[in-house]
Amino acid sequence: MFRKLFAALPVAALLLGGALAMAPDRARAQGAPAAPLAERAPHVVEMLEALRLYEILGIMATEGIEAALTLEGDLFPGAGGAAWAAEANRINGADRLTELFEDAFPVDLMAEAHAAQVTEFFTAEPGARIAAAEVAGRRAFLEPGVEELANEAFREAVAEEDPRVDLLTEFIETNDLVERNVSGALNSNFAFYRGLSDGGAFEVEVPEELMLAEVWGQEPDVRRDTIEWLYSFQLSAFDGLSDADIEAYTALSTTEAGEALNAALFAAFDEVFTQLSYELGEAAAGFIAGEDA
Repeated sequence: MFRKLFAALPVAALLLGGALAMAPDRARAQGAPAAPLAERAPHVVEMLEALRLYEILGIMATEGIEAALTLEGDLFPGAGGAAWAAEANRINGADRLTELFEDAFPVDLMAEAHAAQVTEFFTAEPGARIAAAEVAGRRAFLEPGVEELANEAFREAVAEEDPRVDLLTEFIETNDLVERNVSGALNSNFAFYRGLSDGGAFEVEVPEELMLAEVWGQEPDVRRDTIEWLYSFQLSAFDGLSDADIEAYTALSTTEAGEALNAALFAAFDEVFTQLSYELGEAAAGFIAGEDA
C-alpha cells in the first residue's frame, strides 16, 4: 500500500539497503530539531528547488494521506471516522513531510560542487523539462483512473515492442530502481507492522521473525506492482520528452554528482518513511484496540 511513496523520485527512487530497517530512532525524532536546511546547506535547498522536489513532497503527502485513509476499511471498518482522518493528516501532512525530509537530508553526502552540477542540469534544458514532466505526471496520477490507463498503455507498449520501453529499461537499470523500490516498500511495511505491534494492535506478542516472514511473503507482489508502476509512470510522464532527453537523464545518473544525489535522497527518504510508516502503524493500533474493546 505504500509502494507509490517510493517510486519516480527525481533521478532515482529510495535506496533502503539490503536489510529491512528496525523501528525508527525515537530519540532522534524527539530530540532537538536540526537547524533549517536553508541555514545548514543553502546549496542543497537551491538544488532541491531546481529538482522541484518540494512540489513532489507535497504530492507525496497527498498520496500518503490517501493511502492511510484506506487502512480504515482494511483494519478497523467504520471505527476511524474524523479522528482517523485527523491522524492521517497529522502524520502525513505536507509541512511535516518537508520538515522531516530536510532534517534527515545528509548534507555531508552532497558536496557543493556536485549540488551545483545537479542544479545546473535541472535549471537548463532538458533538465527543467524533465523535472516539470515528473511533477505533472505525479500530480496526474492522483486523479482517479489515470494510473489504470497508464498501466494499460504500458502493457500495450510491451506487446508492440515500443523502443521507448527499452530506453526506460536502461534508465531503470542504471538507477537500480526496481530493487530500490522493492526494498523501500518492504522496509515501509515492516516498520508499519512494528508500529502495530508496539501500539498494542495484537492480543499476543508477535515475534519479529513472524513479521519479517509476512513482509518477505509480499515480495513477489510488491516486485510485480513496482515494475508495472515504474514503467507506467515513466511512459506517461515522459511522453512529451524526446529520446535524447531521457538519455541525458540517464547520463546524469552515472556521474559522481548524480550518484551523490541518489545516495543523499535515499538516506533521507529511508529515515522519513520508516518513521512515518511506524507512526501510522502505531496510530492504527489504537483504533484497532478500541474496536476490539
